[in-house]
Amino acid sequence: MDNKAEVREFLMSRRAKVTPERAGLPGGGNRRVPGLRRHEVATLAGVSVEYYTKLERGAIAGASASVLDALSRALMLNETERAHLFDLARAADGIPTSGRHRRPTSAPRQPRESLQWTLESMQGAAAFVRNQVQDLVAVNRLGRAFYSPVIGDGGRTPNLARFQFLDPASRDFYPEWDRFAHMCVGSMRAEAGRDPQNRAIQDLVGELSTQSETFRTLWAAHDVRTHGAGIKRFNHPQVGELVLAYEELAITAEEGLAMVVYTAEPGSASAEGLQLLASLAASEIDDGASSTSPRSAHR
Repeated sequence: MDNKAEVREFLMSRRAKVTPERAGLPGGGNRRVPGLRRHEVATLAGVSVEYYTKLERGAIAGASASVLDALSRALMLNETERAHLFDLARAADGIPTSGRHRRPTSAPRQPRESLQWTLESMQGAAAFVRNQVQDLVAVNRLGRAFYSPVIGDGGRTPNLARFQFLDPASRDFYPEWDRFAHMCVGSMRAEAGRDPQNRAIQDLVGELSTQSETFRTLWAAHDVRTHGAGIKRFNHPQVGELVLAYEELAITAEEGLAMVVYTAEPGSASAEGLQLLASLAASEIDDGASSTSPRSAHR
C-alpha cells in the first residue's frame, strides 16, 4: 500500500467530516467542498498552511508527536483514528508499530495446543482466535457450531471478511449486515495502518475490492475502528435470533492474534439459544462417534 496515498486520503476524509460549526469557526461562505478548509485545519492545529498542505499531500515522515496530537485535536479524531494517524506516521518513518523490526510475513502457523485447550475450556461461550486478515485460526466446539455458516464444510481457512462480502449467506446470518460490514472494513483499515507491508492484508484487500463494490466503497471511506467490546445480533440457521455480548482480547504471546468471546446475558432467550446450540453440537459429535465405532461397523 502507498503510504503517502493512505495519509493523503485519510486526512482529506477526516477534514471533510468536520464542519466549521463543530470546530467553533464561522460558517457560511461559498464552500465548494464539505468540511474544513486546509487553512482552517492549520490554524486549529497551530501550524502553517504550507506545512499542513505538505502533510496532507502525504509527506508525514518526521512529523513530531506534538504535531500529530495537534492534528488529531483539530480534526476531532477519536482514539482509534488518532492511533491510525500515528501508525501511518510510524510507517512513513520506517518504524514498526511494535517498536521491533517485523519478521517477514510467512505462512500462517498452527496455533499452540495450549491455546486450543483454553478455547475448549470455555463451555458456555462461543470463542475463537482470529489473525490480522480475519482468518479463524482456532475455534472452540460451541464456536464451530455458532459459526457453521462461516466455516461451512471445511477446505479453505474460514475468513470473516470473505464471508461478509462474498457469501450471500452472510445477509441472513447478520441481520444488521450494513453495521457488520462497516465494522469489518474499519478493523481491516486499522490493521493495514499498523502493518502496511503485510502482503496477506494487501492480497485480501485486492481480492475483496475486485469482487465487491460495497467493500470498495467502504474501503475508500478510510474509516477505522477497533473491535473491543459490544453487543451483536445474529440469526443462526439452527436456533434463530441470538443477541450476544462480545469481548476481544489481544494474545500477547502471538503478535497479530486476538481472541473473541461471545456470551449471552444469563437467563435470556439468547442464553437458552446458546445452550441449545451446544446440545446440538454435542449430539452431532456423539452421533459421529457412534457411527464410526467398531460395534457400529459390524452391524
